[in-house]
Amino acid sequence: MKYRKLGKTGLEVSVIGVGTWQFGGEWGREFGQAEVDAILDKAAEHGVNLIDTAECYGDHTSERLIGDYLSRRDRSRWIVATKFGHRFHGFMDRTWDSSVAGVKEQLEASLKALRTDWIDLYQFHSGSDEDFDRPELWEMLAREKAAGRARHLGISIAGKGGPHQAREASRMGAEALQVVYNRLERRAEQDFFPLAQEQGLGILARVPLASGFLSGKYSAAGPFPKDDVRATFDQEKLARWAAEVEVIRQKELPAGVQMSQWALAWCLKNPLVSSVIPGSKDVRQMEANAKAV
Repeated sequence: MKYRKLGKTGLEVSVIGVGTWQFGGEWGREFGQAEVDAILDKAAEHGVNLIDTAECYGDHTSERLIGDYLSRRDRSRWIVATKFGHRFHGFMDRTWDSSVAGVKEQLEASLKALRTDWIDLYQFHSGSDEDFDRPELWEMLAREKAAGRARHLGISIAGKGGPHQAREASRMGAEALQVVYNRLERRAEQDFFPLAQEQGLGILARVPLASGFLSGKYSAAGPFPKDDVRATFDQEKLARWAAEVEVIRQKELPAGVQMSQWALAWCLKNPLVSSVIPGSKDVRQMEANAKAV
């Protein structure tokens, strides 16, 4: 494994992390504790030390599965990132709550679910600029940081979000950005990377496999079951992705190289990217992702 500093946090994160939205049950199936244990043990075996989760991957479901695992392992070897702002009500059904009282309640729930006294990176979760521009929220988070319960703050920017939040990150006390970045979606290079470099912010690249399309195993149609989040995606966009993946396969992918590993390594060519955080549905995928280094 290789490691990079996550911006000004000083954290040394593995360049391959573990994305865990799938553990919340919105990617076609539910996960049991034994499966999660096996995936995270395989990650640890390969030197992975970063787990990224969120309050609304299920109703703290992903966090609870991770917390159960951490309660039986060495918590200190893991860098745990989670998020705040959304309340989960059902499959792809969330409401936003950025009130001070609401976020404090979410923080308590995340600490309880994760069975930990601290969160290494606590991230504003893809909210609007209006919700972001709330000094009282960031003042409360600064107090939680001083208390050691949220050791570092970050911003997970919505997929269609503009650069305002990245521009204001340091002023709000954030030290890292999480953005969509992969071979098919490169807007971050223009909108976010220069601002991150200017402020010394770490970058976590989410969706580095383009929701599985850069694994090379999906056509535009999927097929995706109705309880898989990809079934809700814009079909025109998926058709465009599928066509572009075929061009990549023919013109960019080196012979004998697994497409998913190439796609992760492609993101990491940029030294501004601290880590990529692909999801893993099983031990085999976790091992393949880790070997992308």
